Amino acid sequence: MPVRLQNIRIGLDTGEDRLAQAAAGRLGVDVAKIEGVRIVRTAVDSRHGRPVLIYGIDVILKPDVDAENVAERAGASLVAEPEEPRIVLGAGPEPLPGRPVIVGAGPAGLFAAYLLAMYGFRPLVMERGQSVAPRAKDIAAFFDGGTLDPESNILFGLGGAGTWSDGKLTWSPSDPMAAFVLHTFVRCGAPEQILVEAKPHIGTDLLRGVTAKLAEMIEAAGGEFRFGRRVDTFVFKGGRVAGVRCGQETTEAGAVVLAMGHSARDTVRVLADQGVAIEARPFQVGVRIEHPQEMIDRSQYGEAAGHPRLPSAEYSLRHKAHGGWRSVHSFCMCPGGMVVPSMNRNGEICTNGMSCRARDGEFANAALVVSVGPKDFGGGRLDGLAFQEEIERAAFAATGSFSAPAQTAEDFMKDRAGSVGKTSYPLGVVPVQWSRILPRSVYQSIVRALAMSFDRSIRGFAGAQGTILGPETRVTSPVRLVRHERTHESVSTPGLCPAGEGSGYAGGIVSSAVDGLRTARALIERHCPAE
Repeated sequence: MPVRLQNIRIGLDTGEDRLAQAAAGRLGVDVAKIEGVRIVRTAVDSRHGRPVLIYGIDVILKPDVDAENVAERAGASLVAEPEEPRIVLGAGPEPLPGRPVIVGAGPAGLFAAYLLAMYGFRPLVMERGQSVAPRAKDIAAFFDGGTLDPESNILFGLGGAGTWSDGKLTWSPSDPMAAFVLHTFVRCGAPEQILVEAKPHIGTDLLRGVTAKLAEMIEAAGGEFRFGRRVDTFVFKGGRVAGVRCGQETTEAGAVVLAMGHSARDTVRVLADQGVAIEARPFQVGVRIEHPQEMIDRSQYGEAAGHPRLPSAEYSLRHKAHGGWRSVHSFCMCPGGMVVPSMNRNGEICTNGMSCRARDGEFANAALVVSVGPKDFGGGRLDGLAFQEEIERAAFAATGSFSAPAQTAEDFMKDRAGSVGKTSYPLGVVPVQWSRILPRSVYQSIVRALAMSFDRSIRGFAGAQGTILGPETRVTSPVRLVRHERTHESVSTPGLCPAGEGSGYAGGIVSSAVDGLRTARALIERHCPAE
């Protein structure tokens, strides 16, 4: 069995061929006794001056070496040879009274469909947007100054909002379902490095093809997709969901997996009108801040900035609440990326971050967000939706178009008007005073975080090189569709299975995909496919 070693530190100018030598030193054996080295984790440590590369490795010793004894002496552990994660389930005894319908083709919907298809349930995926190729054309046309298509955009379409994002894959290696998600992405064409990177990401340029391949695999296993199908209402029979209606088209369903994403506000309101159990939940709002990537590289890597073995630098910032103001943290940091328009309706502006696999763009951006709750937006179960919309409409009113409101970080802190330089936002920017758009508590909390924490962590972060764009309002869903913990079925509506980020149970690509898998597992373990 291989010996697992962690925290093998290698200089930037030292090749990976030195890993065996470093392992031999750690294990106290001659390097000739090492048959091979397998990398299982990679990271960069830039905390103490010059950055170093950190590896976790499995060391395969030659057959004549007592691996157990070597591992014990070195305080290391033996590990089994890696196997690709599998999900093995037993079908339930109760026949599902019809084909399962999945509403939404984001990560939760796709992975629910994938697992259901693998177990013979022939899921039907209803997606209001388009498949990847026509969706890409619609987005490109909008970025070039064309019309916003409310159904085919950065938010809606195959792969969901995550397909046009940084493609971050935040996960725990101890979660077998998360490992299954990453291995599935690799089978669909994602780089194998995502299996070992400490902070893996795919990038929007590759994620589009990965998503399309996953859809093909679902179809090959018996699933079906129908694009351009916005669910307008839900059909009930005998006290349970029995189908969905899209315009004049009614589709029967044995169960409905609701994986609608965080921006299907119209669907949430339909569900509320039809008596589905929904509760408000706290969420985050804020802005995007953008800097030259070169500046962030210098702040994190020092003199080593620009070294070919170093990725574009990232940061993670947090300011704890004090003095009556609120905590602020950075979110969805996109090195070498761009700020993009992330809305689906006229009269509203929302932004998000996006980057390609190489992360080689001129700018770095991240959201700076503040938590809000019922004391900010009211006690009604849908008041959080209205709160988001109010900010987005105020942003649109400030510019009069889809151009983004913008202000230098320096002017943002001093609440003064001023000019704005070059940004990555594709639809242009209009100088504004953010204090007139954001709720006072949110604005003032971000000002204090910039002054008291972030500008001290990264010199110049709150200066003239920083640009504040936004708003950032769709970090997480402001509602939760209440479901049973074990069955994942709505507490009010039998047959309806809320899943993923839009239903309030995930935040990000991997957690949404895992929640989709768990929802599908709950169906499979209760039911067998309908004849």
